[in-house]
Amino acid sequence: MNSKPLLISVVIPAFNEQERINGCLVSLTEFMNGQDYMWEVVVCNDGSTDNTSRIVHNLALLNSNIQLLDLPHQGKGGAVQQGMLQAKGDLRILCDADFSMPVCQINRLIKESDFSDIVIASRELNESKRFNEPFKRHLMGRVFNVLTRLIVLPKIKDSQCGFKLFRSHTVEPLFGKLCVSGFAFDVELLAKARKQGFSVAEVAIDWYYYEGSKVRMVLDTCLMFWDLLRIAVVYRIFKH
Repeated sequence: MNSKPLLISVVIPAFNEQERINGCLVSLTEFMNGQDYMWEVVVCNDGSTDNTSRIVHNLALLNSNIQLLDLPHQGKGGAVQQGMLQAKGDLRILCDADFSMPVCQINRLIKESDFSDIVIASRELNESKRFNEPFKRHLMGRVFNVLTRLIVLPKIKDSQCGFKLFRSHTVEPLFGKLCVSGFAFDVELLAKARKQGFSVAEVAIDWYYYEGSKVRMVLDTCLMFWDLLRIAVVYRIFKH
Protein backbone atom coordinates (compact mmCIF):
# COMPACT_ATOMS: atom_id res chain seq x y z
CA MET A 1 0.00 0.00 0.00
CA ASN A 2 1.37 3.43 -0.94
CA SER A 3 1.84 5.85 1.92
CA LYS A 4 0.00 9.16 1.84
CA PRO A 5 2.03 11.83 -0.01
CA LEU A 6 3.63 14.52 2.12
CA LEU A 7 1.75 17.78 2.41
CA ILE A 8 4.17 20.68 2.17
CA SER A 9 3.05 24.10 3.42
CA VAL A 10 4.98 27.15 2.25
CA VAL A 11 4.35 30.13 4.54
CA ILE A 12 5.19 33.55 3.07
CA PRO A 13 5.00 36.73 5.18
CA ALA A 14 4.24 39.79 3.04
CA PHE A 15 4.21 43.48 3.87
CA ASN A 16 3.74 45.89 0.95
CA GLU A 17 5.05 43.37 -1.57
CA GLN A 18 2.95 44.37 -4.60
CA GLU A 19 6.05 44.70 -6.79
CA ARG A 20 7.19 41.11 -6.40
CA ILE A 21 4.50 38.93 -4.83
CA ASN A 22 2.98 37.97 -8.19
CA GLY A 23 6.30 36.81 -9.62
CA CYS A 24 7.12 35.03 -6.38
CA LEU A 25 3.88 33.04 -6.38
CA VAL A 26 3.97 32.24 -10.11
CA SER A 27 7.52 30.85 -9.84
CA LEU A 28 6.68 28.95 -6.67
CA THR A 29 3.50 27.34 -7.97
CA GLU A 30 5.18 26.33 -11.24
CA PHE A 31 7.89 24.59 -9.26
CA MET A 32 5.53 22.95 -6.76
CA ASN A 33 3.32 21.62 -9.54
CA GLY A 34 6.29 19.61 -10.80
CA GLN A 35 6.93 17.87 -7.46
CA ASP A 36 5.56 14.54 -6.22
CA TYR A 37 4.16 15.88 -2.95
CA MET A 38 0.93 17.66 -2.12
CA TRP A 39 1.32 21.34 -1.31
CA GLU A 40 -0.26 24.57 -0.18
CA VAL A 41 0.94 28.17 0.03
CA VAL A 42 -0.18 30.43 2.88
CA VAL A 43 0.51 34.12 2.25
CA CYS A 44 0.40 36.10 5.50
CA ASN A 45 -0.47 39.66 4.53
CA ASP A 46 0.89 41.73 7.41
CA GLY A 47 -1.48 44.70 7.10
CA SER A 48 -0.12 45.85 3.75
CA THR A 49 -1.29 49.28 2.57
CA ASP A 50 -0.63 48.60 -1.12
CA ASN A 51 -2.17 46.04 -3.51
CA THR A 52 -0.51 42.96 -2.01
CA SER A 53 -3.79 41.53 -0.69
CA ARG A 54 -5.68 42.05 -3.96
CA ILE A 55 -2.92 40.45 -6.04
CA VAL A 56 -2.77 37.36 -3.82
CA HIS A 57 -6.57 37.15 -3.67
CA ASN A 58 -6.78 37.11 -7.47
CA LEU A 59 -4.13 34.39 -7.73
CA ALA A 60 -5.94 32.35 -5.08
CA LEU A 61 -9.11 32.45 -7.19
CA LEU A 62 -7.14 30.78 -9.98
CA ASN A 63 -5.32 28.25 -7.76
CA SER A 64 -7.00 26.68 -4.75
CA ASN A 65 -3.61 25.69 -3.30
CA ILE A 66 -2.95 29.36 -2.50
CA GLN A 67 -4.45 30.79 0.69
CA LEU A 68 -4.50 34.44 1.72
CA LEU A 69 -4.36 35.28 5.41
CA ASP A 70 -5.17 38.98 5.88
CA LEU A 71 -3.82 40.22 9.21
CA PRO A 72 -3.45 43.53 11.03
CA HIS A 73 0.10 44.86 10.87
CA GLN A 74 2.10 43.24 13.69
CA GLY A 75 5.58 42.63 12.33
CA LYS A 76 7.13 39.74 10.43
CA GLY A 77 7.30 37.43 13.43
CA GLY A 78 3.63 37.84 14.26
CA ALA A 79 2.60 37.24 10.64
CA VAL A 80 4.73 34.09 10.38
CA GLN A 81 3.34 32.84 13.69
CA GLN A 82 -0.24 33.06 12.43
CA GLY A 83 0.63 31.48 9.10
CA MET A 84 2.44 28.53 10.64
CA LEU A 85 -0.47 27.82 12.99
CA GLN A 86 -2.94 28.11 10.10
CA ALA A 87 -0.98 25.80 7.79
CA LYS A 88 -1.76 22.07 7.64
CA GLY A 89 1.44 20.60 6.21
CA ASP A 90 3.49 17.72 7.54
CA LEU A 91 6.41 20.02 6.76
CA ARG A 92 5.99 23.81 7.00
CA ILE A 93 8.50 26.00 5.23
CA LEU A 94 9.02 29.69 5.93
CA CYS A 95 10.03 31.56 2.75
CA ASP A 96 10.68 35.27 2.30
CA ALA A 97 8.65 36.95 -0.43
CA ASP A 98 11.73 38.00 -2.38
CA PHE A 99 12.78 34.34 -2.82
CA SER A 100 16.45 35.23 -2.60
CA MET A 101 17.00 31.47 -2.41
CA PRO A 102 16.23 29.76 -5.74
CA VAL A 103 12.88 28.04 -5.39
CA CYS A 104 14.25 24.63 -6.36
CA GLN A 105 16.41 24.64 -3.23
CA ILE A 106 13.30 24.08 -1.13
CA ASN A 107 14.04 20.42 -1.79
CA ARG A 108 17.38 20.74 0.04
CA LEU A 109 15.44 21.57 3.19
CA ILE A 110 12.90 18.81 2.62
CA LYS A 111 15.63 16.18 2.11
CA GLU A 112 17.33 17.11 5.39
CA SER A 113 14.01 16.95 7.29
CA ASP A 114 14.31 13.14 7.30
CA PHE A 115 17.03 13.59 9.93
CA SER A 116 16.10 16.78 11.85
CA ASP A 117 13.06 18.41 13.45
CA ILE A 118 14.00 21.84 12.09
CA VAL A 119 16.07 22.67 9.02
CA ILE A 120 17.38 26.18 8.39
CA ALA A 121 18.96 27.54 5.23
CA SER A 122 22.42 28.99 5.82
CA ARG A 123 24.45 31.57 3.91
CA GLU A 124 27.46 30.97 6.17
CA LEU A 125 28.50 27.37 5.51
CA ASN A 126 31.53 26.56 3.36
CA GLU A 127 29.29 25.31 0.55
CA SER A 128 27.00 28.38 0.65
CA LYS A 129 27.16 31.00 -2.08
CA ARG A 130 26.13 34.68 -1.84
CA PHE A 131 25.51 36.94 -4.81
CA ASN A 132 25.18 40.74 -5.24
CA GLU A 133 25.08 41.59 -1.54
CA PRO A 134 26.13 45.17 -0.67
CA PHE A 135 29.06 45.34 1.73
CA LYS A 136 27.13 47.30 4.39
CA ARG A 137 24.29 44.77 4.37
CA HIS A 138 26.75 41.88 4.59
CA LEU A 139 28.64 43.53 7.45
CA MET A 140 25.42 44.18 9.39
CA GLY A 141 24.42 40.54 9.02
CA ARG A 142 27.81 39.25 10.11
CA VAL A 143 27.86 41.47 13.20
CA PHE A 144 24.37 40.35 14.20
CA ASN A 145 25.29 36.70 13.67
CA VAL A 146 28.34 37.05 15.90
CA LEU A 147 26.28 38.72 18.64
CA THR A 148 23.60 36.04 18.33
CA ARG A 149 26.15 33.24 18.75
CA LEU A 150 27.76 34.96 21.71
CA ILE A 151 24.55 35.77 23.56
CA VAL A 152 21.96 33.19 22.54
CA LEU A 153 22.79 30.56 19.91
CA PRO A 154 26.33 29.17 19.97
CA LYS A 155 27.18 27.01 16.93
CA ILE A 156 24.28 28.30 14.79
CA LYS A 157 26.06 30.03 11.92
CA ASP A 158 23.09 31.82 10.31
CA SER A 159 19.93 32.31 12.33
CA GLN A 160 18.50 35.05 10.11
CA CYS A 161 18.22 33.54 6.66
CA GLY A 162 14.55 33.75 5.72
CA PHE A 163 14.09 30.10 4.75
CA LYS A 164 13.35 27.55 7.46
CA LEU A 165 11.53 24.23 7.66
CA PHE A 166 9.59 22.97 10.69
CA ARG A 167 8.16 19.49 11.05
CA SER A 168 4.52 19.69 12.10
CA HIS A 169 5.07 18.39 15.65
CA THR A 170 7.31 21.38 16.43
CA VAL A 171 4.86 24.10 15.34
CA GLU A 172 2.54 24.38 18.32
CA PRO A 173 5.34 24.24 20.94
CA LEU A 174 7.39 26.85 19.08
CA PHE A 175 4.81 29.18 17.55
CA GLY A 176 2.05 28.94 20.14
CA LYS A 177 3.51 31.84 22.11
CA LEU A 178 6.28 34.23 21.08
CA CYS A 179 7.62 37.25 22.92
CA VAL A 180 9.32 38.80 19.85
CA SER A 181 7.33 39.85 16.77
CA GLY A 182 10.01 41.68 14.78
CA PHE A 183 12.94 40.49 12.67
CA ALA A 184 14.66 38.70 15.59
CA PHE A 185 11.78 36.24 15.98
CA ASP A 186 13.94 33.62 14.21
CA VAL A 187 16.36 33.72 17.12
CA GLU A 188 13.57 33.16 19.62
CA LEU A 189 12.28 30.17 17.65
CA LEU A 190 15.71 28.55 17.60
CA ALA A 191 16.30 29.33 21.28
CA LYS A 192 12.97 27.68 22.16
CA ALA A 193 13.79 24.74 19.90
CA ARG A 194 17.03 24.07 21.72
CA LYS A 195 15.40 24.47 25.13
CA GLN A 196 12.72 21.95 24.16
CA GLY A 197 15.16 19.44 22.71
CA PHE A 198 14.32 19.71 19.01
CA SER A 199 17.16 18.98 16.61
CA VAL A 200 18.26 21.78 14.26
CA ALA A 201 20.26 21.31 11.05
CA GLU A 202 21.76 23.96 8.78
CA VAL A 203 21.81 23.46 5.01
CA ALA A 204 23.95 25.42 2.56
CA ILE A 205 22.10 27.39 -0.09
CA ASP A 206 22.74 29.84 -2.91
CA TRP A 207 21.50 33.29 -1.85
CA TYR A 208 20.90 36.37 -4.00
CA TYR A 209 20.49 39.91 -2.75
CA TYR A 210 17.58 41.85 -4.30
CA GLU A 211 16.65 45.47 -3.74
CA GLY A 212 13.50 46.09 -1.74
CA SER A 213 14.48 44.71 1.65
CA LYS A 214 12.28 45.92 4.52
CA VAL A 215 15.24 45.94 6.92
CA ARG A 216 16.24 49.45 8.08
CA MET A 217 19.97 49.33 8.57
CA VAL A 218 20.45 51.30 11.79
CA LEU A 219 17.05 51.21 13.49
CA ASP A 220 16.33 47.52 12.93
CA THR A 221 19.84 46.51 13.94
CA CYS A 222 19.35 48.30 17.27
CA LEU A 223 15.90 46.79 17.75
CA MET A 224 17.19 43.32 16.92
CA PHE A 225 20.01 43.66 19.45
CA TRP A 226 17.50 44.69 22.11
CA ASP A 227 15.40 41.66 21.20
CA LEU A 228 18.46 39.43 21.59
CA LEU A 229 18.81 40.62 25.17
CA ARG A 230 15.09 40.04 25.81
CA ILE A 231 15.32 36.51 24.43
CA ALA A 232 18.37 35.74 26.56
CA VAL A 233 16.54 36.91 29.67
CA VAL A 234 13.26 35.11 28.90
CA TYR A 235 15.01 31.81 28.18
CA ARG A 236 17.80 32.36 30.72
CA ILE A 237 20.52 31.51 28.26
CA PHE A 238 23.16 34.17 28.85
CA LYS A 239 26.51 32.46 28.41
CA HIS A 240 28.64 32.32 31.55
